Amino acid sequence: MIIALVAISPGVWGGAHIRMSVTDTGARIEYDCATGTIDEPIVVGARGMFAAKGSFTPLHGGPRRERSTAEGRARYVGRVTGDTMKLTVTLDTDKKPIGTFTLKRGSDVLLPECR
Repeated sequence: MIIALVAISPGVWGGAHIRMSVTDTGARIEYDCATGTIDEPIVVGARGMFAAKGSFTPLHGGPRRERSTAEGRARYVGRVTGDTMKLTVTLDTDKKPIGTFTLKRGSDVLLPECR
């Protein structure tokens, strides 16, 4: 049995509290008050499932200093069905989920600034 693996096409995905810009090499992610990356191509299997490694950096309101926020390693696990993605983000350090998000392909959302 051969299982087909397919990379997600580049483009914007968005939903409540999240915006993801997918590239051929991974993704850049914006949250209401954080940023993140997926540091490898997002490849889905036959059931639309994927898992990828990346980063998660919480932000804070007010002026930003260089290197003032710690970047944590994160795991991104999801499922793509048509133009919908269900994504769960978990920090590697404590295995605590940051959140689960529903994103739509082509939905370029505006996120509020971190206060």
